Amino acid sequence: MEPRIEIISAEPSWVIENDSVRIALTLKGGHMAPVTFFRKGGSPVQPYYVSPWQGEGKTVQPPVLGPLRGDFFCMPFGGDSALKGVAHTTHGEPATGTWRAGSLQQSDALTRLTLTMDTSILKGRITKTISLVPGQNVVYIRHLLEGYDVRTSLGHHATLAGGDTPDALLLSTSPVQFGRVSPRPPGTFVSDGEYSALFAGAEFRSLDKVPTVWKEMPFDSCASFPRRRGFCDLVQVYNKQTRGPAWVAAVNPAEGWLWFTLKDPAVQPSTLFWMENHGRHSEPWKGRNCALGLEDVCGYFAMGLAASVRKNDLNEKGIPTARKLSPARPTAVNYIQGMTRIPKGFGHARSARFQEGSVTFVGESGKTAAAAVDHGFLFSGVVGG
Repeated sequence: MEPRIEIISAEPSWVIENDSVRIALTLKGGHMAPVTFFRKGGSPVQPYYVSPWQGEGKTVQPPVLGPLRGDFFCMPFGGDSALKGVAHTTHGEPATGTWRAGSLQQSDALTRLTLTMDTSILKGRITKTISLVPGQNVVYIRHLLEGYDVRTSLGHHATLAGGDTPDALLLSTSPVQFGRVSPRPPGTFVSDGEYSALFAGAEFRSLDKVPTVWKEMPFDSCASFPRRRGFCDLVQVYNKQTRGPAWVAAVNPAEGWLWFTLKDPAVQPSTLFWMENHGRHSEPWKGRNCALGLEDVCGYFAMGLAASVRKNDLNEKGIPTARKLSPARPTAVNYIQGMTRIPKGFGHARSARFQEGSVTFVGESGKTAAAAVDHGFLFSGVVGG
């Protein structure tokens, strides 16, 4: 079956849906948004960001900014960089090239869209599979990487809408080893119209206490968003390696929902927080964006391929910043994004309990919120039979 195409926020997009979730996925770059959770039963939620320059008719650079929205897969992950004389655009071909539709499978048990892309700078083929299961407010995402003989950074670039209410989203993760603020040239807090509030390169142990550039307020929290209006900051946290899933959660108490990601920390060993709170003033940003990237990656901050594959202060500590892809064996990146309702007074998510076919998040209040999800997909790549 051929998937349906609609023009959504100025971009041709495939649309797939079931009883719980509706997804739009751009042909260019495979950017996933809008996504509507809780489609039936009242109070649907669309948590993802869509950049405000859609439909303005301007060519923006780098190319990833053209369709910029929601979640997309990046390889290499990070900014423009060159390695061994080969240039790589920001977030790579999967986030900027045109995907080809393979098939749309729909049944009572599963809705599944399959897409492909043959990349030419890093040479190989990527098969993207998006799956929905009836009754679950969950998106299952699989990227199968074949034919590649390279070390590369990679990851997902999930981006939520920030809104206008300070601290509207409460943020937490599964246990981490530590975190770091993205490096910058010494003594700078503004570059190319972008203002940063956090202390470049600083290490921290908790999102609740991150060093800033201000003497009068030497620490601030990154455990909520929007925060520090007028600034754009990047911090990266490094997962403790576990045998089960690692997770990130964003709780919206006012609207009563919890958005989450689940991943295999051996494949995506860190999460990059991109906190864009009206802090960029160059084109096309112009100080008008409030977006929260919760980006599960294997990479050295957002600095691109060269910085990720070379020796750096993270991989010297044993934290992978690039993955070796082999032409003899395909590599799978399996990923889950989903949503559940929360009770009043839930607060930040503090832990997650995994049972067969579900995850239960425990809030700081002790209250719980459960979601039906086949988290075994992260390790098997199989969902819905």
